[in-house]
Amino acid sequence: MDTNTANLLQQDPGPAALQGIKVVEMGQLIAGPFCGKTLGEFGAEVIKIEATGTGDPLRNWRLLQNGTSVWWQVQSRNKKSVALDLRQQEAQDIARRLIAEADVLVENFRPGTLEAWGMSPQELHAINPGLVMLRISGYGQSGPYRDLPGFGVIGEAMGGLRHLTAEPGRVPVRVGVSIGDTLAALHGVIGVMMALYHRKVNGGAGQVIDVALHEAVFNVMESLIPEYSAFGVVREAAGSALPGIAPSNAYPCQDGWVLVAGNGDSIFKRLMDTIGRPDLGNAPDLAGNAGRVARVQEIDAAIGAWTAERGIAQVMDALAAARVPAGKVYTAKDIAEDPHYRARQMILQQHTRDGHTLEVPGIVPKLSGTPGTVRSSAPHLGDDTDAVLQSMGLDAQQIAALRERGIVQ
Repeated sequence: MDTNTANLLQQDPGPAALQGIKVVEMGQLIAGPFCGKTLGEFGAEVIKIEATGTGDPLRNWRLLQNGTSVWWQVQSRNKKSVALDLRQQEAQDIARRLIAEADVLVENFRPGTLEAWGMSPQELHAINPGLVMLRISGYGQSGPYRDLPGFGVIGEAMGGLRHLTAEPGRVPVRVGVSIGDTLAALHGVIGVMMALYHRKVNGGAGQVIDVALHEAVFNVMESLIPEYSAFGVVREAAGSALPGIAPSNAYPCQDGWVLVAGNGDSIFKRLMDTIGRPDLGNAPDLAGNAGRVARVQEIDAAIGAWTAERGIAQVMDALAAARVPAGKVYTAKDIAEDPHYRARQMILQQHTRDGHTLEVPGIVPKLSGTPGTVRSSAPHLGDDTDAVLQSMGLDAQQIAALRERGIVQ
């Protein structure tokens, strides 16, 4: 076992930034649960309400170990699972009782779902005025597209990202992960923290945070709209290049690809000296970015010719010595074997409730005084139903009666 990994898991977790905050998570799959995961890593108590029967569909996504997704082991660590059949009134009553004692509610259902269960913001704030309610959906809680179904991939398309993720003239492609969902979740976390701070310093009132998947994507699209507004320019796909900034691209090596960002004025000169092209480095018209953009194809060809004759390690060593930002394109294997990831505790060993040990991603961001921790592994469906119901005052006989009627699992 790696020393850094072992020490992290054995240390006293100490104080938690969100200790004392109770979160009820009613979402499923990615956007809502990723938000709950992040809050849980920093000390919030996260009670996840899942459907009886199968629970969160993420339990069965991608590669399974003993019938459970290994993705689930990351997404649902530090959470308690309560299985309720929310189609039944009694289960809805239990959910309302949990929400009445919560600081935060996270949900990513289609708009109108909670309202149909008698859990509109108005109804929930009537029983819990301080509730911070995060609602993540495809198109938001208002607007003409409100009721359309929307997943993260659709948000990526409408937000403008998919138009750019391609080689010029070729089909737009995924970035490889559910980036639309995750961006929405991170915006949700920011909203929750701002709302909790406002509640603390301004009298205790809660509020609703409305996050649309496409808006979270659109928020990181940089100069896309200002350029269209000012110049009528529609930014197009550019493959691995960074349009309007040069040189910044992926270049072939003998054993793979390297990304090189030589777009700073002094960095560019050092890069050209390193690849044996001082003529380009000293050219007056290439001293600034605008001139380099005008000759970007020539510059890219010069860099590519140099990298193509070398292996990745040789290229990386030479550029590091010249203080030129460069990076190998990492695979999962590269990440798992990289000493920097280990040194910064970004690969953790986590034990599942089925007795397995997995290496999983560490915790971001890193807080010096109240760091995030993995306090418990991902639960089986309904693992915590009895304990949570007992904390609400129900006795064993009452819980057994609910279970017999299929209200809880």
